[in-house]
Amino acid sequence: MSTRQRSRANAVSGSRTLSGRLWTALGVIAVLAFSLFPVFIMVSTAVDARANDGSRSLLPTDFTLDNFSFVLDEGNFTTYLRNSIVVALATVLISSAIALLASVAVSRFKFRFRTAVLIMILVVQMVPLEALVIPLFLQAKSLALLDHLFGLVVVYVAFSLPFAIWTLRGFVAAIPVEIEEAAYVDGASWPRMFWSILLPLCAPGLVATSVFSFITAWNEFIFAITFMSDESKYTVAAGLRQFFTQYGTNWGAVMAGSTLITLPVMLFFVAVQRRLSSGLVAGAVKG
Repeated sequence: MSTRQRSRANAVSGSRTLSGRLWTALGVIAVLAFSLFPVFIMVSTAVDARANDGSRSLLPTDFTLDNFSFVLDEGNFTTYLRNSIVVALATVLISSAIALLASVAVSRFKFRFRTAVLIMILVVQMVPLEALVIPLFLQAKSLALLDHLFGLVVVYVAFSLPFAIWTLRGFVAAIPVEIEEAAYVDGASWPRMFWSILLPLCAPGLVATSVFSFITAWNEFIFAITFMSDESKYTVAAGLRQFFTQYGTNWGAVMAGSTLITLPVMLFFVAVQRRLSSGLVAGAVKG
């Protein structure tokens, strides 16, 4: 191939590469615009003084923070946020601790009906949430857990555990047994090995399951509104419905409350996203 032909081929290849990058960039921009457009509408409506005006434009024409003040003061959203934070964090801590111990048990220990336990974990996830509202309500009533945040924590932990156990089981199974055996040879007890070896290596799995548990507890509505008759015990999802009345909907308050609901989830994800990585055990054992 001559120099001229080679130059022409390189030019064609470069143009194709540039065209491919351009289409990729346009695709990414389109996906981001499609995904972020509802968030933009939510925030722009929350800061628009004419949010309840049917003639409002796409962009806020009269910037204000009165909607947030109304939601926090008259809407009692400060109490709802506190209740949701307590319930969500308790759900994350309890479900993560139980799921980690259970995943270690089904991955490392040999016992009867181990396969049946794993199958039952999957079966529980197949049950529709709506089918359990009445049975769990009657159970909570008999245990005097209605109008108590602890009752919601128990329910949310129960719903988070199947996914958490199944996910963490894969992380625990991926950790070479030789690492644990090396710790035992060095004189470490099982609690010491668990705390210093197993727990750090399972950190990515714990973060993934904690994000799922937090979002589940934070956004859940059906059980929050069914178990709670005292408005002072409402979570944010249940408290948001007060702005929907038979006389109309206060869209400014709804969007301001939705924005406040979204912020803690974003902050929680930002706080833990650095641990959402894999491959922490790669190369830990030399072959």
